[in-house]
Amino acid sequence: MKPDLVIADGLVVNASGTRNAHVVVDGRRVTAVVDASEPVPAAERVVDAAGRAVLPGGVDGHCHVAQVTGRYRTLDDFASTSTAALWGGTTTILDFGIPRDSSESPLEAARNKIELARESRCDVALHGAVVDWDDTVPAQLEELAALGVRSVKMYLTNRGTTIASNDTVLKVMREMVRLDGLTYIHAEHDALIVDCTDRRAAAGEIGIEHLHQTRPEIAEEASVRETLAMAEYTGAPVYFVHQSTPRAVDLVAEARARGLAIHSETCPHYLVLDDGVYSSKFPEWFACCPPMRCAATVAALRERYAAGSVHTVSSDHSCYDLTQKRVRADDIRQMPHGLPGVETRMPVAFTALAEASAGVPEPRVLERFAELFSTGPARINALPGKGIIAPGYDADLVLFDPAETRTVDGAALHMGTDFSPFEGKRLRGWPQVVVSGGKVVLDEDGFHDPGPAGRFLARLGYREAAALGDPQPVPLAAMKGA
Repeated sequence: MKPDLVIADGLVVNASGTRNAHVVVDGRRVTAVVDASEPVPAAERVVDAAGRAVLPGGVDGHCHVAQVTGRYRTLDDFASTSTAALWGGTTTILDFGIPRDSSESPLEAARNKIELARESRCDVALHGAVVDWDDTVPAQLEELAALGVRSVKMYLTNRGTTIASNDTVLKVMREMVRLDGLTYIHAEHDALIVDCTDRRAAAGEIGIEHLHQTRPEIAEEASVRETLAMAEYTGAPVYFVHQSTPRAVDLVAEARARGLAIHSETCPHYLVLDDGVYSSKFPEWFACCPPMRCAATVAALRERYAAGSVHTVSSDHSCYDLTQKRVRADDIRQMPHGLPGVETRMPVAFTALAEASAGVPEPRVLERFAELFSTGPARINALPGKGIIAPGYDADLVLFDPAETRTVDGAALHMGTDFSPFEGKRLRGWPQVVVSGGKVVLDEDGFHDPGPAGRFLARLGYREAAALGDPQPVPLAAMKGA
């Protein structure tokens, strides 16, 4: 019988190397990767890649879908966010089950998100979250692990809403070691931020144009140092979300050199935007935490991103609109922070990498991008079947021309909001064809809605997966029709 699909004559890019090949897909899986010197295999459908790059489908390890924080709720749902993800070449997203307030437990928050994710067009995995420790938390974390939720996020700032105390962080780290999980950390030193913000407020400098002055680089770096001490003390693997300074990345690199299991994530906006945006006509477009940094910091972060010190690039997608942003733009303590970005992650991140890798052969740049965009997030988050183009892996594929450029038009995007922080930027690396779960969902004819075809993915344990190396393929016996 003919396989369902062949991607013919593409430059197949894995983090481990590139080759000219045909990719054969049957059901949800890649069944063969055939050298391009061989004839194109017969199939129900053949897509001519015509020498374009073929990458593993993107894995975005940091998305906030239908998120409630204080008085604000993001405007998206899983149907809209997963659709935007597919438009952007991302075929797997990881969301957070963050308690909306003290009335919702970590386990309830996660179960609620798993139920909402039934509408997703792409595959979904989940991080848990703990705000306050009590005697029920260990059992809740055990149940989360049994569900395949093997990581827990904690915020070290956001006093009055989601902040976790150091006592809570330490206790959760111990539990995650016991349960073979991964601790996710939003690292900003709350006392420094509160003091700095209060001083600015006393001087009447509390509008959005002053955001970058209220959350200094030292607050991020101090929090990273403190967290690393707790990680070393407990032996807990830790993943730092949205690192925005080169020194924060260096601290992680130094800890890894001492043998700690620590990972750095950055986000596209920290690679291409600087704090000059807060002096622009629309500073509310850039309300996020941490804020954008000075141009010199951005340049140094890009160097580390290109050199391999950063392990993943994630969107930190948070879908507020400008009405929500502007209602309290006069007071950054009262406005929602977070940027829409799941759809633009691929072109922004690729453009930043290509520009920071001048003189590096293009195949090496593409391999590094595959690692940041897909393979690294799949490996660190213990997602079997993701992040690699090879027999037995999920048929999640992205075709793009590294030389093609397009200009960001926020109104033409699909994220359920009315702006993009990258409006007007000329970017490379836009997806032209996207295959998710073996189905072509984006091609020259536009988007083909697969319906609620996304699966909730149970993850392996952190050290269990690390012992196996790269994300593992699905067993061959389970490939057909799985």
